Amino acid sequence: MKTTNKIKNQKVLANLGLGIVTLIVGLSFIFVKIGLREADAYDLLAHRFTIAFFMILILGMFGRIKFPKIHSKDWISILSVSLFYPILFFGFQTIGMESSTASQAGIIFALSPTFTIIAGALFLKEKTTLMQKFGVAMSFLGLLYIFLYRGGVQNQSWLGNLFLILSVLCTVGYYMIGKRLVQFYDSSSLTAIMVSIAFIAFNTLAITRHLINDDLNTFFESFQKPSFLLSALYLGTLSSVVTSFLTNYALTFVPTSSVSIYNNLNPIIAIIGGVVFLSEHLYTHQLIGGFGVIAGVGMVLLFKKEVMFVQLALNRKNSCKAFSNYTTSK
Repeated sequence: MKTTNKIKNQKVLANLGLGIVTLIVGLSFIFVKIGLREADAYDLLAHRFTIAFFMILILGMFGRIKFPKIHSKDWISILSVSLFYPILFFGFQTIGMESSTASQAGIIFALSPTFTIIAGALFLKEKTTLMQKFGVAMSFLGLLYIFLYRGGVQNQSWLGNLFLILSVLCTVGYYMIGKRLVQFYDSSSLTAIMVSIAFIAFNTLAITRHLINDDLNTFFESFQKPSFLLSALYLGTLSSVVTSFLTNYALTFVPTSSVSIYNNLNPIIAIIGGVVFLSEHLYTHQLIGGFGVIAGVGMVLLFKKEVMFVQLALNRKNSCKAFSNYTTSK
């Protein structure tokens, strides 16, 4: 009984954590745009993960985090996970947002559940219903409408949108690979390693670029701006460390498909935040395309249960058939 209650409490905490992650991630689009006003994408990535790394060190000093002994066979998986998230995920996201708005980035990131369904069908041979396929098509048509629309809007950037889509794809790879790792390493230890790897990667990249351009003295100039400092602190602590902790913890107790569902709220938070805090203009074509994206994703998730029931029915039918064959042979 105690074990059952403990499991229920862990699932409640995991879902609560995912709700917090959704809010933090939704607002992170706004803080990325604020940070990009004072620094380029590479410096912003380096500074946010420097702050994240020092936060990890502080937590380690107080015994809240311990770097585990990693089995040699797991290093490849850890490096693969870290490549997808946080390195490529945040890298593509930040570079893409240099030429995109927070509102449009939020709409693109709503496609995460759709990509998860596609990946499950391709690599895990998971079955999908006709309505789910229709939902996938609808969400992609909505996104395509946003991209192809012109109508006098000059802020479209194919390259920026492409980077944002690649960032979404990285979350799918992270969910699929990370699910196994969190069964063997606790979330805090795994987060500490991932943040440390990102700290090394992004600082190496940013400093190398400054050395090539012979302007290393400008590396820390952006910290003189209060808005950039606030942005870097938010992104380095809440968006980089806290979200990694909570997501890794949630993956231990919540199915991968359920984790991606929470991403549906990200575009709503990003759109509202972009309009309210950044004074972004929300165009009609973004509303129409965004409705198509979110409606399609809703269909993908709504009709997911049907797959489950069909699969259970098939399993039951196969079990009955096997039992019938067994008794007949007797």
